[in-house]
Amino acid sequence: MFAVPLTENPFAILTAIVAPAVLTNACSVLALGTSNRVARVVDRTRAVTAEMGHVGEDDYMRTHLEHQLGLLRVRSRLLVSALRLDYLALGGFAFSALIAVIGGALSYFGFVPGYRSAALLGLLIGVGAVAALSTACAFMVRETTMAIDNLEEEANLYSMVQKKHEKGN
Repeated sequence: MFAVPLTENPFAILTAIVAPAVLTNACSVLALGTSNRVARVVDRTRAVTAEMGHVGEDDYMRTHLEHQLGLLRVRSRLLVSALRLDYLALGGFAFSALIAVIGGALSYFGFVPGYRSAALLGLLIGVGAVAALSTACAFMVRETTMAIDNLEEEANLYSMVQKKHEKGN
């Protein structure tokens, strides 16, 4: 097996540093978006709770609002889990970039066992970070699907209420 020395391939270290840096940036953007979604769920939970205080004896509306609160709880758990994974991935990519720099220095000074250990450690941490990022994205897709389903359900409810009021007048 023929290996090209790093001194002959300047893109090897650059790739090892840039890839985690780009992924770190992607994680940061995802974490920001996830945090914004958490805030929106908190706002919606407060609105639904306030609305429950105004429904009076309307059992159907109260049941609907309680159902919405249950969905908001699930959504908030998904978002918090996704946010944890985003930060785990963010730290993993940042750490793997640091390990790439350390591995490059070890290679430059000819410390082969250290270089190989750094390469393996960087790879393992990078794979773990990608797994965390992928799982966070899956949670976000699930939460988004729930949000869209909830909007459709809410629109149908309010359409039904509107028709009921039109018939009553």
